[in-house]
Amino acid sequence: MAIETYNPHTGRVLRRFTPFSWAKTERILDQAHRAAAKWQATPFAHRADVLRAAAALLRERQDDLARTMALEMGKPVTDGRAEVQKCAACCEFYAEHAEGFLADEVVKTDASRSFISYQPLGVVLAIMPWNFPLWQVVRFAAPALMAGNVGLLKHASNVPQCALALEKIFHDAGLPPACFRTLLIGSDLVEKLLSDDRVRAATLTGSEGAGASVAAIAGAHIKKTVLELGGSDAFIVLADADVALAAKTAAQARMINTGQSCIAAKRFIVEKPVIKDFISQMKTHLLAMRPGDPLDDATQYGPLARPDLADELTKQVNDSVEQGAKVELFGGQAKPGTALFRPMILSNIKPGQRAYEEELFGPVALVLEAKNADDAVRLANDSRFGLGAAIWTSDSKKGEALARQIESGAVFVNGLVKSMPELPFGGVKKSGYGRELSYLGIREFVNQKSVWIGKDAAASAKVE
Repeated sequence: MAIETYNPHTGRVLRRFTPFSWAKTERILDQAHRAAAKWQATPFAHRADVLRAAAALLRERQDDLARTMALEMGKPVTDGRAEVQKCAACCEFYAEHAEGFLADEVVKTDASRSFISYQPLGVVLAIMPWNFPLWQVVRFAAPALMAGNVGLLKHASNVPQCALALEKIFHDAGLPPACFRTLLIGSDLVEKLLSDDRVRAATLTGSEGAGASVAAIAGAHIKKTVLELGGSDAFIVLADADVALAAKTAAQARMINTGQSCIAAKRFIVEKPVIKDFISQMKTHLLAMRPGDPLDDATQYGPLARPDLADELTKQVNDSVEQGAKVELFGGQAKPGTALFRPMILSNIKPGQRAYEEELFGPVALVLEAKNADDAVRLANDSRFGLGAAIWTSDSKKGEALARQIESGAVFVNGLVKSMPELPFGGVKKSGYGRELSYLGIREFVNQKSVWIGKDAAASAKVE
């Protein structure tokens, strides 16, 4: 089965690629395994030079990269350029900080000297999704490469040109070619790779089902994994919040990447006294957003990445309405089989509805009514997901106290939930485990080795 570049805006297939055979894939794996020993022996300064060069190339090629994302998965070019800039900043962050993050950590024991040493594992397999086709990869690759690991990328099958463009950037930046390779393969070869002893660890960003499958295979082979899976992020608005600012931010938060983001706000949990005002204002902001051709700078949101994704989202909405949800803002698909999906707002979200239980990966805002702050926290935590959350209140101390009660990997008080190099990123519950970014992210794929050094025998004899 061919790997295709499909333009969701026009509905046309632009390019087809022949998937790699296992023989070719295994050959690349062997090259990566052999390259790992040489790359881990390079000094941090050399690795940092490569990452800084990659950052410069990302910025230099940002227009072409944004265009490729627009064509392959419908991301507006303005958002695409911002994604490229974020990737460049991540490369520079790890170029600057990796050596410090991985410096020997001295620990006082009964030894003359003891410390924790951080050493690379070798080949790391990255299984990445299409929604942020550059950022998802770079936030794995930048710390992994700076730690002295090498990377193999199995990207989503609908963004092959993005995957190849990133490979070229790293190679052009001076990274030895075998240290980062894109594998144009189907999911059928993933188990073979995970089963191979030359692959030392794996990271996956994707669906719950994909995460469970990868974790099971890796677990059978005693292999480290990091999983960043789905999210149904809570956006809590308390009665004392600045409702106008909260509603404006809520519209932005729901429409990140046309709603196709794990940390896009999805469940808007609003205290009863302000719920009508919040819905009214959010509706106004959503209606003002401009859909259109992703290649047009004026476009604020494009189509979903594939028509089948829009079809499935429509079914989730329709089923939820049949189960009692109320439509506050009509939008959705114009007709089945099309990728454009206009924003919607559903209220009266209750347990048992698909909208209550599932992640809706697209521009559908779910509004839940909370009796008070404690009830809002209860509703936020009544989810199998736990990736991100936001709390809006005029009392920042109350916001901080509530943030500590939320079951999620991140909580933003009076702000838009986002990922950044400085803070760790990841989830709890069915949103996965492990962390990307910050110093925690670079320490996921290293051997945290304890070294204990006793007194020198000759020195001990002299003392005696």
